[in-house]
Amino acid sequence: MNDDAGDAGERRRTVDAGLVANELRVESSLRPRNLSEYVGQEHITDNLRVYLEASRRRGRPLDHVLLAGPPGLGKTSLAHVVAEELSARLRTTSGPAVERAGDLAALLTSLEPSDLLFIDEIHRLGTVVEEVLYPAMEDFSLDLTIGQGPAARSVRVDLPSFTLIGATTRSGLLSAPLRDRFGIVERFQFYGEDQLATIVERAAPRLEVELDRDAGQEIASRSRGTPRVALRLMRRVRDFADVDGTGRITLEIARRALARLGVDELGLDALDRRLLRMVIEDHDRGPVGLNTLAASLGEETDTLEEIAEPYLLQIGFLERTPRGRQATAKACRHLGIDGPASRLF
Repeated sequence: MNDDAGDAGERRRTVDAGLVANELRVESSLRPRNLSEYVGQEHITDNLRVYLEASRRRGRPLDHVLLAGPPGLGKTSLAHVVAEELSARLRTTSGPAVERAGDLAALLTSLEPSDLLFIDEIHRLGTVVEEVLYPAMEDFSLDLTIGQGPAARSVRVDLPSFTLIGATTRSGLLSAPLRDRFGIVERFQFYGEDQLATIVERAAPRLEVELDRDAGQEIASRSRGTPRVALRLMRRVRDFADVDGTGRITLEIARRALARLGVDELGLDALDRRLLRMVIEDHDRGPVGLNTLAASLGEETDTLEEIAEPYLLQIGFLERTPRGRQATAKACRHLGIDGPASRLF
């Protein structure tokens, strides 16, 4: 497969697990509607069934929920499922969208009893906004300051009972006071190939395409353990099936399309291969600092740390050390590169 060395920074990655704005409508239509439709993350969904039933029996709001894990694993989908299971309204926003304490106060005072408030990228809330959120989570109240200077006074505003669901891809950036106010904390794990194949097969009728089982397995095996990537690859392979085939996704069509997309057998794309080759060939397998890699690749450090690295770490191709990133012998073998003999095994 060609390494496509120059294209990784010029176009959006097909295997990027982040959500793109124009995909929101399609992704929403493919979301599971309830827990019985939700595939994978059984360690989370099994517990949630208990928490939801306990909440119903007590007639009390569900404890605040924190969902942590890499992008594209279904955190937003699960928030919608929880709302559906509770027959509750879900209000959604994101950390970057809540810039001022007043923005959060306006949002909180618009909630109705038993509403769910979903804040994506909650680790990006500002300190001042967080401080407004603390009493809201603990006591269902807001402490507002009215006026300025000597005439300023503090007013407490009661809020209806609600459940906050926070989602984060960087749980280490959450402040301890905020993290401690969540009664339920769950961490998402990458999906197995069989789970991803099930997700792809279930999506086929909604995407109005016929899918051979082995083709679905092929797409799943290259999806980096991430449902969002699997569904995106599915849509792109469907394009090739419509133009180059009969409209049916066969194994042959799937393999041909994925090769054209530059996604190899393990789900690595041009950026992954460039990153690994740089560590192996230019830095003697490392260690090398993240900032150095980002500058050499022409990418942001966040792009490498949040999008490229998690999967490479998961499959054992990259290691984080106190001195920087280091490629493993497995990465050398996959790329067909001979590393220093003393370090290959």
